[in-house]
Amino acid sequence: MNYPDWLTKSVANRSQGFLLEGFVPGAGPKDARLLILGEAPGRKEIVSLVPFSGAAGVELDKNLALAGLQRAQIYITSAVRSRPYRIQQGINHKTGVAETKYPNRTPTKKEVLAHAPITDYELQTIQPEIIIPLGNIGLHRLLGAKHSITQDHGQIITSPVLELNADQDGYQWGNHVYSLVPMFHPAAIFYNRKLAPLIEQDWTNLGEFLHTKS
Repeated sequence: MNYPDWLTKSVANRSQGFLLEGFVPGAGPKDARLLILGEAPGRKEIVSLVPFSGAAGVELDKNLALAGLQRAQIYITSAVRSRPYRIQQGINHKTGVAETKYPNRTPTKKEVLAHAPITDYELQTIQPEIIIPLGNIGLHRLLGAKHSITQDHGQIITSPVLELNADQDGYQWGNHVYSLVPMFHPAAIFYNRKLAPLIEQDWTNLGEFLHTKS
C-alpha cells in the first residue's frame, strides 16, 4: 500500500528513540475481504519489503491453504511496520573477537502505539469483513490486553476495535464492528510443535466459516 506522506512522517516522528529499522508496507488488494494483522517485520522482510517473507511466511502459506485461501486474496500487515531489534554484544566463539549483533525482538506497547495511525489508516482504507490477528501483539492492538491467543484462538469475535484516541497517546473504541478470528502466530510452531493440531484445526474451521458466509 502507498501511504500519504503526512502519515509516514507522523509515524516516523512518533517512532523516534526506539530501536527500529526499515519500513515494510502492508500488501494485498484494497478490496480484500480478509485482513491479517501480524506482529512486526523481521530481517528478511526488511530486505524483501514483503510481509511474512521469512520462515514464518512459509508456515502462514500452509495455514492459508488449509482454509482454502491464497495470499493474493488477503491484505497482510502488522501492528509495527519496522523491525524491532536489540543490541547484543558478545564474543564470537569461533574467532574470539568481540562482536555486536542486532537480533529481532518483540515490539513494545509504545512501539505499537507509535505505529497505531498506520493500522487505523489501513483498516479505514481496506474495510475488511474479517480481521485475523496473528499472535498476542496484533490481538492486543485490536481488542486490548484482556484477550489472549491461548484463550481466544480460532474463535469468532464480533466487536469494534481499538483505534488511536484524539490525544494520540492511547486508544479508544472505534465505531465499526468487525468479525475477528485470532490465530496463533505462524512462528509459534517453531517453539511448540504440540500446537500443530490446534493450528490446523483453527484454519480448517476458518475455511468452513468463510464458505458459509460466501
